[in-house]
Amino acid sequence: MRVLLTNDDGIEADGLQTLRRALLKVPGIDLRVVAPDGNRSAMARSITTRRPLWVEDVDFGDGTVGYATDGTPVDCVRLAHLGLIDGWSTEMVVSGINHGTNIGDDITYSGTVAAALEAIILGLPGIAVSQQSSALEFDFRKPSAFDFDAAANFTARLVADLESVPLPEATLLNVNFPGCPPEGVEVARLGRRYYRDQLEIVQPDPNSPKRRLYRVYGEEAFGDEDERNTDVTALADRRVAVTPLHFDLTHHEGVRALGEHDLERLLRDEPK
Repeated sequence: MRVLLTNDDGIEADGLQTLRRALLKVPGIDLRVVAPDGNRSAMARSITTRRPLWVEDVDFGDGTVGYATDGTPVDCVRLAHLGLIDGWSTEMVVSGINHGTNIGDDITYSGTVAAALEAIILGLPGIAVSQQSSALEFDFRKPSAFDFDAAANFTARLVADLESVPLPEATLLNVNFPGCPPEGVEVARLGRRYYRDQLEIVQPDPNSPKRRLYRVYGEEAFGDEDERNTDVTALADRRVAVTPLHFDLTHHEGVRALGEHDLERLLRDEPK
């Protein structure tokens, strides 16, 4: 199995490096690493189209090398898919381990999840892996220390076992680990995360009355806490949350409702 490893925290990030070492121990895995040369968190599905991409060989010091690029996490997957590595093409994409969770609504912002999502768009299996810090926080702005060993070992075993997992095509697995020894594994749906965002002026520009510096993020809060079987509640219960995701964003009930509404009349009728 030819596996591409990437992330959004950067090629030197501890989460990626711990997972890289765990995957190298799995028999039958031909591993390659293409990752950003620095932090690209919250870039979602951004791609680079208006300039060339730099790629630099990185020696990991254990006889293996990776490739760092100044592009985005999705760029990394596309580079590998389009032939960056001579004579090698990926059969699976693993993204992570992210420093901090990617649960609920936050997956739409996540570069970690976006890289795995690009895999299923290309017809490949994808796994995104994220983890709380040891402070068990749900806030990406206040991380503490991380111990990625358990998440890396679980992910390596999941990759080795993926062919036996009964998943529909075009499905990625979004895996979130608690920041403590897990008390179990829960296959969970996405929860909801609500943020009490605030617009706060940090400082005006003394040289220009028209220029100001703002902070736009405030304290976070969780919604739907009473609902069970979500990734949010699984982590709160100190369990590994495994959530199958796909790319079909169509609201199928909306298609039915709009199809019965005769929108063509808007082409015919004059405004009153």
